Amino acid sequence: MSESAWTIDDIGDLTGRTAVVTGPTQGGLGFHTALELARHGARVALAGRTPAKLDAAAEAITARVPEARLDTVVVDLSDLGSVREGASAAAGLGPVHLLVNNAGIMAPPLRRTSDGLESQMATNHFGPFLFTGLLLDQLVASGAGRVVTLSSQAHRMARSAPLGDPRAGRRYSRWMVYGQTKLANLLFTHELDRRLRRAGLPVSALAAHPGLAGTHLVVNGQMRGIEARGAAILDAAVKAVSQSAEAGAWPALMAATADLPGGTYVGPGGPGQAGGRPRIVGSTPLARDEMAQRRLWELSEETVGLTWP
Repeated sequence: MSESAWTIDDIGDLTGRTAVVTGPTQGGLGFHTALELARHGARVALAGRTPAKLDAAAEAITARVPEARLDTVVVDLSDLGSVREGASAAAGLGPVHLLVNNAGIMAPPLRRTSDGLESQMATNHFGPFLFTGLLLDQLVASGAGRVVTLSSQAHRMARSAPLGDPRAGRRYSRWMVYGQTKLANLLFTHELDRRLRRAGLPVSALAAHPGLAGTHLVVNGQMRGIEARGAAILDAAVKAVSQSAEAGAWPALMAATADLPGGTYVGPGGPGQAGGRPRIVGSTPLARDEMAQRRLWELSEETVGLTWP
């Protein structure tokens, strides 16, 4: 298979494999990722904050794939206690072959979580870091586990890695912090894959980004507290210049199922990586900085209270 020619037809038969996908709200990237995994035979656990939205996503997938094998796991990645509860519930799934860390928020107003963390760093990095660590034994038990974490071209906006005290107050720039969380996703992926190889564990870590996909993420970040009509206008504008959420899920699906080495980063192959068929892409030198990768890992272990692997 040529990496530039990858399509969802290359996913193959996933019967007998279990996948966990975070952030599967109907219509979003996680939903389309879960839908295709289920369509190709995987048992898929939908992991998200709201039981009602999880049930709606499950119903929508079943309507398209009547034979889909679905489970739901309630987990709020911005709340470390909820992450632990969700991981405990996910233990009942048995071996996990694939974890897709898809859930995220984009550029909301400043909010501190119950753990004292800024909400973007909590949701986009610290929560997934803990969730992945708690599911590690199940990933190992599969004999060929894979972790795919969703980053973004926004990682290029980050001028430094988020290595300061995550609970300290500082001037808040919503887009700067968003860029740092997406950089953190890549630093995490590289350090995780290196540690897994060093430990001799049968799990690999990869990353992906969706390009410019027509989801509600921008609106959810920018229009909170603004009238619904304004949000609808912005939503329509985003979709007019972007690819579909279905196409935006292709890089994550390629990273999840193609024969690729750990540490691979997948994104759209079109101009500016905004859209198109997925392929292996590059990242900034900062994302490949091994010292930053190690320091963020150590900071994350201390922050969430889990040392692994």
